[in-house]
Amino acid sequence: MEPTSNDSNEEPVLDGPTRDEHIIAVTRRGRVSLNLAAAFILVVALAGMGFVFGHYVFTSTQTRITSPTTSNSNSLFPGFGNFTYPSTTTPNGSSGGSQSSTSSAAAAKIAQSVDKGLVDINTSLSYQGSQAAGTGMVLTSNGLVLTNNHVIQGATSITARDVNNNKVYTATVVGYDISKDVALLQLKNASGLATVSLGNSRKVTRGEQVVGVGNAGGIGGTPSYAAGSVLALNQSLTASDSEAAAGSENLNGMIEMNVDIQPGDSGGPLVNSKGKVIGIDTAAAAMGGGFGFQNFAPNVTQAYAIPINTALSIATSIENGDATTSVHVGGTAFMGVEIVPANQASQYNAGSPTATSGVAVEGVIPASPAAATALVTGDVITSVNGQSIATTIGLETLLQSLKPGDVVQVDYVDQSGAAESLSLTLSSGPAQ
Repeated sequence: MEPTSNDSNEEPVLDGPTRDEHIIAVTRRGRVSLNLAAAFILVVALAGMGFVFGHYVFTSTQTRITSPTTSNSNSLFPGFGNFTYPSTTTPNGSSGGSQSSTSSAAAAKIAQSVDKGLVDINTSLSYQGSQAAGTGMVLTSNGLVLTNNHVIQGATSITARDVNNNKVYTATVVGYDISKDVALLQLKNASGLATVSLGNSRKVTRGEQVVGVGNAGGIGGTPSYAAGSVLALNQSLTASDSEAAAGSENLNGMIEMNVDIQPGDSGGPLVNSKGKVIGIDTAAAAMGGGFGFQNFAPNVTQAYAIPINTALSIATSIENGDATTSVHVGGTAFMGVEIVPANQASQYNAGSPTATSGVAVEGVIPASPAAATALVTGDVITSVNGQSIATTIGLETLLQSLKPGDVVQVDYVDQSGAAESLSLTLSSGPAQ
């Protein structure tokens, strides 16, 4: 999976420094809000309880082209009806917008060069009562697929529709890197698949013309595309997260572009003029600011992609089984408890009256490992395997070093204030 490119002009290395990974091996309340000067939004298309995108998904005035125009009769956006793009798209895929016919034809040709190597990713998040959709890129003919980690985060089941053969495959998570927002999937019983053509992100230049391609809107069908140019290299985003140890999460080494990236494009390719994939579409700016997905801007002028060299390096480590402090390989250890910091427990009617540190059990997921133990809502977990637990991130970080099937010793304080201990066998849970 080494990147190849015929580009001759060198650019600074885009790969940014890594940071410590934390794994959500338990269910947390809420989603990450991405903020910089504007609010930067991971562009996975979400629906269901608490995650429905607003009308902006349906009112984009940017020129974005699909060929042919498609809609989804099983809409991921309940209450909003079926989705189609604006009338700037004509049935043959040509644009009636601001793009010239020459540039539109060039963008269409570039998009078509990668379409056959893409998959539409659809996930069920049963613990959140939600569904999600995104995009993936086929790396090998037997079905290794590259995407964003946030596309499959929290998924209890994953399917992928191959754009080229229209077959739907069950997908399993081979591994992921939360800190770089990269995940590698394996399509079950796949063979003979078309693959994307990989470029070299080290040779990306400012001002270079690019095309973003993906499953915008989560509607499936022929991928849509939008043209633009590279604005800057080696950029950093800060993703605000009140539950993170440092209060935020960072994505580094990003390619910034003015491509109209939309919800559902996550995991899709950023392609250069030679039809080579140079990045993974990952985030876009909501210029209205505010929290989470609800302020996604209809007119995207600032978007970000992970350099393909960075993503392929992670994918290679995952494929080789080389787990590190940031790269997780295989199944995710799962306890099956919903948790909140102990000092916030009273907001959720959980927590022991005598426990001042630890994480409070807000709920126990049915049929999970925790459900087979004495843990109940209101208990406060204070240590696991003898290691003190002070925060939700602390528990998640500890669990990332464990595997499904491992037996852990859990110390906790029950609702009466009594110190208790139990053994729990971890199962395999959603990717985090």
